[in-house]
Amino acid sequence: MSENVPGPYYVDNECIACELCVTIASDNFKMANDRPQAYVFKQPENDQEKDACDDAMGACPVDAIGNDG
Repeated sequence: MSENVPGPYYVDNECIACELCVTIASDNFKMANDRPQAYVFKQPENDQEKDACDDAMGACPVDAIGNDG
């Protein structure tokens, strides 16, 4: 997805816009304005944000969040 900022965490096209990631890790995930999908707008900068991103990845019902790090 083109909105993802460069880095290890990303949201792919399997996203169903459930908004769990935005709820769990709002410092790192947002919903796209032009379609029903989330994206990573900021990579985690500390352990708390990394843990939140990992929690969001684990909670995603369609495994649309990845970590290539």
